[in-house]
Amino acid sequence: MHGNVWEWCQDRYGDYPAEPVIDPQGPESGDSRVLRGGSWSDFGRFCRSAYRLHYVPSYRYFDTGFRLARGH
Repeated sequence: MHGNVWEWCQDRYGDYPAEPVIDPQGPESGDSRVLRGGSWSDFGRFCRSAYRLHYVPSYRYFDTGFRLARGH
């Protein structure tokens, strides 16, 4: 699924913790949100879920989107 558009995530952007963590959410406050997954217009190395960018939620561009996920 990665590589179609940069995917907005709910996580706020920040440094990862020094200790091992499962599903880090980022800091509790801050303006920037995480974008993951790369876009059809990027090099392959950016089309990984581990690669992340950050922007403010009002950012809009042709290669940025989101994915709907059904709850548990």
